Amino acid sequence: MKAIRRFTVRTVLPEPLRPLGELASNLRWSWHEETRELFRSIDPAGWQTAQGDPVRLLAAVSEQRLAALAADRRFLRRLSAAAEELADYTTAPRWYQEQTDLPAAVAYFSPEFGITSALPQYSGGLGILAGDHLKAASDLGVPLVGVGLLYRHGYFRQSLSRDGWQQEHYPVLDRDSLPISPLREADGSTARITLALPGGRTLAARIWLVRVGRVPLLLLDSDTEPNQPAERDVTDRLYGGGSEHRLLQEMLLGIGGVRAVRAYCRITGHPQPEVFHTNEGHAGFLGLERIRELSLDGLDFDAALETVRAGTVFTTHTPVPAGIDRFTRDLVARHLGDGGELPGVDVARVLELGRETYPGGDPDLFNMAVMGLRLAQRANGVSTLHGAVSREMFAGLWPGFDPQDVPITSITNGVHAPTWVAPEVLRLGSRQFGASRAEDALTVGGAERWEAVAGVPDAAVWELRRTLRERLVSDVRDRLRASWRQRGADDAELGWTGQVLDPDVLTIGFARRVPSYKRLTLMLRDKERLAALLLHPERPIQIVVAGKAHPADEGGKRLVQELVRFTDDPRVRHRIVFLPDYDMRMARTLYPGCDVWLNNPLRPLEACGTSGMKAALNGCLNLSVRDGWWDEWYDGENGWAIPTADGVADEDRRDALEAAGLYDLLEHQVAPRFYDQGRDGLPSRWIEMVRHTLTVLGPKVLAGRMVRDYVEQLYAPAARSHRAVQGPAAAELAGWKRRVRQEWPRVAVDEVEAVAAAGAVGEDAELGATLTLRVQVALGGLDPSDVDVQLLSGPVDAGDRLTAPVAQSLKPVARPDVAGRCTFEGSLTLDRTGAFGYTARVLPAHPLLADPAEPGLVAVPPETEGMTAGVLR
Repeated sequence: MKAIRRFTVRTVLPEPLRPLGELASNLRWSWHEETRELFRSIDPAGWQTAQGDPVRLLAAVSEQRLAALAADRRFLRRLSAAAEELADYTTAPRWYQEQTDLPAAVAYFSPEFGITSALPQYSGGLGILAGDHLKAASDLGVPLVGVGLLYRHGYFRQSLSRDGWQQEHYPVLDRDSLPISPLREADGSTARITLALPGGRTLAARIWLVRVGRVPLLLLDSDTEPNQPAERDVTDRLYGGGSEHRLLQEMLLGIGGVRAVRAYCRITGHPQPEVFHTNEGHAGFLGLERIRELSLDGLDFDAALETVRAGTVFTTHTPVPAGIDRFTRDLVARHLGDGGELPGVDVARVLELGRETYPGGDPDLFNMAVMGLRLAQRANGVSTLHGAVSREMFAGLWPGFDPQDVPITSITNGVHAPTWVAPEVLRLGSRQFGASRAEDALTVGGAERWEAVAGVPDAAVWELRRTLRERLVSDVRDRLRASWRQRGADDAELGWTGQVLDPDVLTIGFARRVPSYKRLTLMLRDKERLAALLLHPERPIQIVVAGKAHPADEGGKRLVQELVRFTDDPRVRHRIVFLPDYDMRMARTLYPGCDVWLNNPLRPLEACGTSGMKAALNGCLNLSVRDGWWDEWYDGENGWAIPTADGVADEDRRDALEAAGLYDLLEHQVAPRFYDQGRDGLPSRWIEMVRHTLTVLGPKVLAGRMVRDYVEQLYAPAARSHRAVQGPAAAELAGWKRRVRQEWPRVAVDEVEAVAAAGAVGEDAELGATLTLRVQVALGGLDPSDVDVQLLSGPVDAGDRLTAPVAQSLKPVARPDVAGRCTFEGSLTLDRTGAFGYTARVLPAHPLLADPAEPGLVAVPPETEGMTAGVLR
């Protein structure tokens, strides 16, 4: 008979062991090796059964064992030291507290968080990145509050059928066994938030608290009273359901998330956030809730919008329009209009925020990324290349601007080293440099801390690499046997799995989600050539592959099946394996155990791709297409760049060319370098590449570096803007923008004149000459202080377009005449030879703008198409 309800009865710890509960409830244990070792010592076998989850471990420990530990003075000393260390970590000043003029708090919203496999609320890179962001913020002392949803099923679990087809499973997560606790009001009741739905319905959600070191993470859960079954299912699973289901999830995340933050700050006394960070467009509705809050304080929509924008940061993670959530305008209007969730907010204005106004856009759709950009004064991509791709992708929102002037910057992602670096690597670092210096290198970063890697002996590096490879081989064999049993195989059929992989063979890893652009099966383009590489008599390679296709992605599932069928071939199955159910636990063995990390996306469709960063921190070399982060940090000595056929339009031919480049690199460069050993039995050139990778990439790929970049480049400026754009200042800024937009059709560049000392300038000018530039501008009803008249100059290409223009502001030389015309003037020194050009443009100017392109208004000379008005040769 089936139980009507399932719950976990938690262990009551003896008084001397009470600190274990505090240690287990703070997810710092997921990246703090000493704390994990403490829990492991309680019951090594039980720790393995609990899959490294302290909450599950403590629920299963016998009373007798607990009593013995409570009387074990040595264990109690270790427990006391761990508890004191956690208390110091969570309260003592850290990097952030040593800075000045920073936000009192930052709210960070994401649809998924990958903190630990014990809390499976992630699907892939976006969630892992969000989890690493919270951990690094904790290490640095950043007063971050994370906000997400608690999914009853999490993402799906993956297995394979006998013929290699992906199968999905959705086990129900027992919230009582998760490392979470309900946020409670002062009277002890569970804290809840409520959203209004059409037809008089409501959507309620409990607020769960997750402690991630110093950082609180708030997760909203709709599986609660008084919700009806449909509303209970809103948080059923990550990225599931149809359009309305996704809309309700995103309303709960954005609107409900702001209310959850307000409740948390009210209950705990935590400072209210000055900055709201939207990690991808899923949480974009948070800006609408904040507009609603401000409307209750008497601000009109425009003034509230300016206040919200000033303190909002938007990060885009997708380089393709298909990766953005879009809803029909009618659906959004029904949920946010009369009888919906945002009373008092003009739904027509809301719909305009998400309207695709650019060429090729669909005016009947509401675009979450477009709304995110319009609700944030600061936006960024997640690598230098992705920033450029994003500026191209969203350029239509800033008509008249060249893509390089679109106000989207970039902060390259990083990874949380204490989470992803193998314990063996940490121990080697502690032995070589001291524990505190090794920890500082992993959290704070700094090139000088990583230079000490140069002192690690070759033999120590090579021994470490083999140890990690050997551990991976053992783990792969166990997982492969379990997978084949799920596929219906009998133990008698699986003797061959004991010989899969070899700890002395060059090992390549490939693990990630399986959308088509990541090209899981590019390695299979020429199966016979791949087989020859796998089975080479002197320089064999072996490959470990893992990855999940989205449940609705039939094409992705076919790619998985194609690869699995190849790995099933008895000729090669000891050299290439596919491991189902890729998650954080598997990744923590896979990254360190591989010698080479393979990444071959269709360039430039990889926004960043952080898996190669995690591998690099463990001494693994990258073999990757120059996309995402690898495009900016590949230096020719830290791995290999797969050549790309970017100009080839035929995708089939492009795949063939790039696969051939991959095979050539493996055969002629990668494998020979690995197996080229000297008399001492060590591949010195390979080890030098490993050492160079750690020294050069180590400080760059850290999440600590990334979070510091966010604090210094985005959070701090956003907080200053937030403080400046309050009340009357917000109304003044909104009124100024209305006036400028109204007058802008009358703004024009009437004339651009360059004059040298000897008179007018022809097509030739001498190096070192100084020109006086005069620009006559029609201002309409605007004042000269309302605009920034800029001279842009620099080299020009064959089409007379400026290729790297330098902008300088010109000054008005007189008040506007009766017709509203004003002359602006400045000087230009010709400091380079060759083809040179200049032009002028007019932009709005206001001290509260974060970027002059922010309003999306520009005026250029009428004869100019692009960026040139005059050319000197």
